[in-house]
Amino acid sequence: MKTLHLNLKKKWFDMILSGEKKEEYREIKPYWENRLFSKFNNSDIEKSLITKNGFIGYSQIIFSNGYSKNRPQFVIEFKGIEIREGNPDWGAEPGVKYFVLKLGSVIKTENL
Repeated sequence: MKTLHLNLKKKWFDMILSGEKKEEYREIKPYWENRLFSKFNNSDIEKSLITKNGFIGYSQIIFSNGYSKNRPQFVIEFKGIEIREGNPDWGAEPGVKYFVLKLGSVIKTENL
């Protein structure tokens, strides 16, 4: 089982944990392309997602709030990824496309 580790600001951490926020956004930039895909063809970004060509295949995400040893964390199902605009109420800028990480159910919590 592959796990993606991400750190969040408290507002987004709490909204995802409560079930209010169902997706997380990451910029379409080389850093995130490399974290999410082992091979990535920027000229055909949509096809890469449809065919899952090179997708690393994460099945869950560990979200953390902060960097201390005893920081709050939770594990959540990772349901998939899309490229599209996000919800401005959930931190996305209007008119900007993102890697949209679709989230499922919370599996486990720590230090809450």
